[in-house]
Amino acid sequence: MHYLIQGAKAVFTDSDQVTDIRIRDGIITELGKGLVPAADETLIDAKGCVAYPGMVNTHHHLFQSILKGIPEGLNHGLDDWLASVPFRFWPSITPELMYHTAKLGLFELLRSGATACADHHYLYHAGSTTEVEDAVWQAADDLGIRLVLCRGSTTTKGSHRGMKASTIEPETLGQIIERMDSSRVRYHQDGGMAMRKLVVAPTSFIHSSTETDLRACAEYARQHGLKLHSHLLEVEFDEIAAQKNFGMRAIDYAEKCNWLGEDVWFAHLVWADDYAIKKLAETGTGIAHCPTSNCRLGSGIAPALDMQTAGMNITLGVDGSASAESGSMIQEANLAWLIHRADKKNAAATTADMAIQWATKNGADLLGLSGTGEIKVGKAADIVLYNMDKPRFAGVHATLEAPLLCGEPVEIKYSFVQGKIVVEDGCVQGLDEAELVANVQQGVVDLIKKVS
Repeated sequence: MHYLIQGAKAVFTDSDQVTDIRIRDGIITELGKGLVPAADETLIDAKGCVAYPGMVNTHHHLFQSILKGIPEGLNHGLDDWLASVPFRFWPSITPELMYHTAKLGLFELLRSGATACADHHYLYHAGSTTEVEDAVWQAADDLGIRLVLCRGSTTTKGSHRGMKASTIEPETLGQIIERMDSSRVRYHQDGGMAMRKLVVAPTSFIHSSTETDLRACAEYARQHGLKLHSHLLEVEFDEIAAQKNFGMRAIDYAEKCNWLGEDVWFAHLVWADDYAIKKLAETGTGIAHCPTSNCRLGSGIAPALDMQTAGMNITLGVDGSASAESGSMIQEANLAWLIHRADKKNAAATTADMAIQWATKNGADLLGLSGTGEIKVGKAADIVLYNMDKPRFAGVHATLEAPLLCGEPVEIKYSFVQGKIVVEDGCVQGLDEAELVANVQQGVVDLIKKVS
């Protein structure tokens, strides 16, 4: 299909004169004002809408979409929360439930303005089969969203109480490499407009893998041109454990294991100090900044502005919905805009444009999706039209920034991924909401029975 998006109130692009966007074969081919539809184009009325590039979520745990608000974990910090929530439930998640759960998480992303998701999927153990992972890929295919599957792994129960208390038998390194290679062959696509990418992503960098295993995973990733991802310095315990177990700082251990570089990004980095930031910036290592989850678990505030000043690429992730119940990218961007102003006690510390950039272009570049993330000629047509003709936005003077400034609830009139409509009039295409709710609710009932 070819489209002409016409008459937007504002478009997040280089020129403030753009109201129209021409899309042909999934690519943005023309920007302007008063563009005339071609005979083979479908006209999209963008009156009353603000157009953003699709947001790019650089860290999620989709399986946690059915673990929201677990009472036992509501007031726990990370270590106790891991034991009482994810590690308690995930061994009982079936492929069918994973499919419904992934659709739920992706639905929440799409309806908030995301068009790409990096899912840190770690539901693997020694006896794993492919079906649970396959369910995630299938859910993304069915909803038309870009998926970067960060293939988690653990080879040791390590030093997190949550993992040590579980009955999970870790994979061997040989199983990890063999299974990951199978996924790479089946699913991974190269290029800046890929719909599917695979990332090498040991689950907990400090706590769940040996140095030998981390080095082997890094070698495999670079041999096949895959990116690398993990959690690091989410809580102070990461630094304490690194010094106790390895006799060095966490960031130095990452360097020793060949886990710093332009092809690497870490989630959280809340406890990164000046020394760590300097090393991260010098090596081009990125961050998935997850302020909502970090607030929810009481982990702290990542020094994202100091990182940006040092030259790091700042991106945003909603994290798992068991520790950030909304699953919304627009909320994540809104909180990122606000929280650093409070932290720095400076109302000019973060701008709306900065937060939108973190949520769009920066994330796309980080994930190797450089053909997306901007409304620009030659880029993929990953475009979101936020409907501003709603009472919530009626009094907003800064039209272009309105979705970011006001945050949830937002309504999307249209959302495109590679020029294909994936949301229309607030409805995610290819999804029956009532059916999804029924499937998830029944799945939760069955899951609780298994765990009880």
